[in-house]
Amino acid sequence: MHQTELVSIDGVPLEAVVHSPQGRPDRGLVIQAHGINVDMDEGGMFVRLADRLAEAGFTVLRFSFRGHGNSGGARRGATIAGEMLDLQAAVEFMTARYPGPLSLVASSFGAVSTALSLPWLEDRLSRLVLWNPVLDLRRTFVEPELPWGKENFGPEQQRLLHTQGFLMVDEEFELGRVLFEEFRYYRPVDHFVASGVPGLVVHGDRDGAVSYDIARSSAAAREHCDFYTVSGSDHGFDTREREDEAITATVDWLTTNAVDPR
Repeated sequence: MHQTELVSIDGVPLEAVVHSPQGRPDRGLVIQAHGINVDMDEGGMFVRLADRLAEAGFTVLRFSFRGHGNSGGARRGATIAGEMLDLQAAVEFMTARYPGPLSLVASSFGAVSTALSLPWLEDRLSRLVLWNPVLDLRRTFVEPELPWGKENFGPEQQRLLHTQGFLMVDEEFELGRVLFEEFRYYRPVDHFVASGVPGLVVHGDRDGAVSYDIARSSAAAREHCDFYTVSGSDHGFDTREREDEAITATVDWLTTNAVDPR
């Protein structure tokens, strides 16, 4: 594992780490896209996943989106459009330096920029894994249906966008007005369903933040997509055992599905 210099398309510096393959060095590349209000460690899960994948022969990039971790940019200035630029930079960085097929693992909100990038990634991407993916922004944030969304994005919270220009997510992440307005317009689910990239969705069936039913129905609506349920799990896989279950399911799927069925 070594730190590397990654700069987004518009010049924002992004903290990043590359895990070099320890096994067969011909499995290809994996880029990991984290969720909102975390960083490239994804609470430790992305570190363990990257180590497991490196042991299996993958070259893995972890990076923090702008406004997260030690990357540049302000939290209030974070946007979906900006994260799409960051992801593009990560893809171009890895494919210019390392050989082999490219896979993406995106967690929670990381699935938004990932799914929206699928139209241009389609011919470059070999496999796609989504953990607890945010696919419907309106039903998650604008008109929230689940407990976490109602607590963080309900009417009182949304009023703060007009009075102070941001609202607090989980009492620690400053989410700005521009990002919230993006929630009204982007439809990541449409791009995910339309894509032919072979995929795996891993989701807890007790998720109180991001809809399990939306993820399951979206996976069923597309070709070449497997769905794995972590039984009893809330968002983010809420115990070490469930985290390890999600990691193992991901590593097993990536290592046994090296041939693109398209």
